[in-house]
Amino acid sequence: MTTFAVIGAGIIGAAVARELTRRFPDDSVTVLDKEGQAAAHQTGHNSGVVHAGLYYQPGSLKARLCRRGTTLLRDYARERGLPYEECGKLVVALREDEGERLRAIHGRAVANGVPGVQLVGPDGIREIEPHAVGRLALHSPQTAITDYAAVTRALLEDVRAAGGAVRLGAEVTGLANLEDRCVVTTPEGSRCFDIVIACAGLQSDRIAALAGGSAYPRIVPFFGQYSRLAAEHRTVLNGLVYPVPDPAYPFLGVHLTKRVDGEMLVGPNAFLSLGRENYSGHRVGLRDTLDVATTPGFWRFAGRNVRAAVRELGAVASRTRFLAGAVRYVPSLAGAVSTPVPRGIRAQAMDRDGTLVDDFVIEGIGRTTLVRNAPSPGATSSLAIAEHIVSDVTRRHRLATAEA
Repeated sequence: MTTFAVIGAGIIGAAVARELTRRFPDDSVTVLDKEGQAAAHQTGHNSGVVHAGLYYQPGSLKARLCRRGTTLLRDYARERGLPYEECGKLVVALREDEGERLRAIHGRAVANGVPGVQLVGPDGIREIEPHAVGRLALHSPQTAITDYAAVTRALLEDVRAAGGAVRLGAEVTGLANLEDRCVVTTPEGSRCFDIVIACAGLQSDRIAALAGGSAYPRIVPFFGQYSRLAAEHRTVLNGLVYPVPDPAYPFLGVHLTKRVDGEMLVGPNAFLSLGRENYSGHRVGLRDTLDVATTPGFWRFAGRNVRAAVRELGAVASRTRFLAGAVRYVPSLAGAVSTPVPRGIRAQAMDRDGTLVDDFVIEGIGRTTLVRNAPSPGATSSLAIAEHIVSDVTRRHRLATAEA
């Protein structure tokens, strides 16, 4: 019998564990997570968007796994009765130069096989979203919303139903990656596993170091603030409205997002977080902050993004300025009342030279497989990432699956 350990009970870890139980039903699968509940970090702190695959470089792992993941996630949500709504999305250009970038995004979306995408002008924008304005927009009718924490809980229920174990409150403090096994240490003691798959998100580089992985890519945390619009604005949009990404800053920018619970969110912005798990913004993570401060690549990145950082800092300091970004696309929101909700923190991988790693990074070292970078659309792609990882583990370690 092969024994598997999966580190991390976010959506990717849960999806990997479920995929293992499906392919190796007679083997042992154990999920380990330091928190007392599943989906405690990135999975439980996002807006719930199911991305269609508009932005990603054709042929990249992101592009391929996002498209596959969207289909798998939609089918799984419907099978399990989980919330899933194809509300659609507009990426809106306000200026002429944004229009050129938007056409390039359209080209990538078509190359990635995103269904139904089309460019629309001002009249088309109003037809899809009567309260939105713009010169040109890319419409993605199958972009959807879901509840990723609920999906994660359902995946872990599947793991337990298949005989797997989910051990919460079990922080991995040691990982010895030996020639024929791995020794995983938690506060309860040490245990041997044949295969370990680490899906540790914000702690992925630290778990990789325990397994003998390289120092890079390094995780640099960026927080994103969200505001919930007052009840009278819940129906201002039918779906989602996004800006055209700014090439001077490597994030999507503030957008308007409908949630499956009926709320309407504005956000997120993106700024350096003083702590990998500092969701309130009031508690500085000293170790995390020192890690960033002593990373030379971060200072190179910061130097290249000073103007964008100043703009983002203004939105962090002033909710009025933060909401003003949304008003440019939906003028009727001028003066709208909003309430802050807990921020999200993105586990952004950074190379030695300060370049942000764009694609998914999955590394195999000995008996371990390490998810080193899985930012957005990581949640969307989770079931496809799980397929990809388990197939790779099966091949590398010459395992016999139930289908063999």
